[in-house]
Amino acid sequence: MSIRVGLGVDVHPLVEGRVLILGGIEISHPLGLEGHSDADVLSHAIADALLGAAALGDLGQHFPSGDSRWQGVSSLDFLHHVVGLLQEKGWQVGNIDAVILAEEPRLAPHIPGMRTVIANILGIEAGDVSIKATTTDRLGLVGRGEGIAAQAIALIRRIEVAREQG
Repeated sequence: MSIRVGLGVDVHPLVEGRVLILGGIEISHPLGLEGHSDADVLSHAIADALLGAAALGDLGQHFPSGDSRWQGVSSLDFLHHVVGLLQEKGWQVGNIDAVILAEEPRLAPHIPGMRTVIANILGIEAGDVSIKATTTDRLGLVGRGEGIAAQAIALIRRIEVAREQG
């Protein structure tokens, strides 16, 4: 198969005393996401989608939360590492479609910056990265403001096929 798709999902609780980072962008908010790394749920969901598309396991296998090397690390480093794994296996990123589920803060003003940062890490155009934000209409842990979630789907393609078409 010359193209594959993968799905990624991540959820982290909101807590005091942490910086809120989504898609590699620091967002002003009184709460941040709790996690071993910077807890960037968007980057985690995208990385998981890419790993899944290439059948390379999941984020926890590559960056276990019990490993002190990953304490406080930027999730963009995870994405960069995943892109390297894909290239080693002969894959490149085609496009990403992602959604962030958050009751607040308002994320629309930050989405263009997120798209640019993620596209640069993945080696694709910002136009190949779709990021949307929605609420859960006050339902569930997201709706109660207890956490933020993200879902992503990624398309990857064989590098040889990409070169022939490019």
